[in-house]
Amino acid sequence: MTLLEVRDLEVTYAGGATAVRGVDLSLEAGRKLGIAGESGCGKSTLALALLRLLPAGTRIGGQILLNGEDMLTMRWGRVRAVRWAGASIVFQGAMHSLNAVHRIGDQIAEPILLHHRATAAGARRKTGELLEQVGLPAARATAYPHELSGGQRQRVMIAMALACDPQLIIADEPTTALDVMIQAQILRLIGRLVAEQELGLIMISHDLAVLAETCDRLAVMYAGRVVEEGPARQVHEDARHPYGKALSAAFPRIGDPVSRFAPRGLAGDPPDPSALPSGCAFHPRCPVALESCADQDQLLRHAGPGRRAACVHMEPTVPGPAAATEDARSTP
Repeated sequence: MTLLEVRDLEVTYAGGATAVRGVDLSLEAGRKLGIAGESGCGKSTLALALLRLLPAGTRIGGQILLNGEDMLTMRWGRVRAVRWAGASIVFQGAMHSLNAVHRIGDQIAEPILLHHRATAAGARRKTGELLEQVGLPAARATAYPHELSGGQRQRVMIAMALACDPQLIIADEPTTALDVMIQAQILRLIGRLVAEQELGLIMISHDLAVLAETCDRLAVMYAGRVVEEGPARQVHEDARHPYGKALSAAFPRIGDPVSRFAPRGLAGDPPDPSALPSGCAFHPRCPVALESCADQDQLLRHAGPGRRAACVHMEPTVPGPAAATEDARSTP
């Protein structure tokens, strides 16, 4: 069953910058979708748009269907009910997301009291269960955020996201600034919770290796668009779009001395959303761009079983019946 379906999503900020352009995504319950890209490619804007958390004056077009219900046409009362209970978000930087002057137990209990109308005793009991679920003793509910390590604070954020039993969790750079051992623990924790509770997970990161290890499918964003999508490991190990290849090559691979001492990357930065280049937005940085790329934008097209890429070098043909069947089978 499709849990989330995003159709032709457009997000334009009040200043005129279009940060998300025509994004289509879908996710089933119990599946994990990764979204990768450099800073400024629209990943966090997409995450905030899914729960209508963008600032006033932002224009949002398209559809965001959560269990078939369009988030963009909901009344605000319904939106508030869906947040936490239907879908929740884990922000990057737990220390900035937690209230420094409130105990973590009170912060986890707050959405339980509001959405489940639980008693104070019931909320405390649920808070203890959530802390133990994410690997922290229930007694830590009395701690303040500054009394916890970075990994422990991130676990608290995950416990808060699970507080009202949502069907969808959006994790925006959940392991940023954590050391590799704690990062591995958090990723294993998230994977276990998704499997045990049949949650849908959208994980956002710039690190393709993390997403390939954690997610079923991977979408690569550039200049507000999805430029490649497919099975996560395939996209990481054999990207079809030049940008996906560059992202993958930018990280050294264990056991490969060439990539370890001379990782490849791309010069420059993604374009300003308010001043996008003509044609394919990636063409000024693309090592295999053609003259036509400066004038003709590229849409996602068939790039193998269950895969799509927005590149002129992909065959502009409609996949045959066998490929189309495999595409449908591979789509989350």
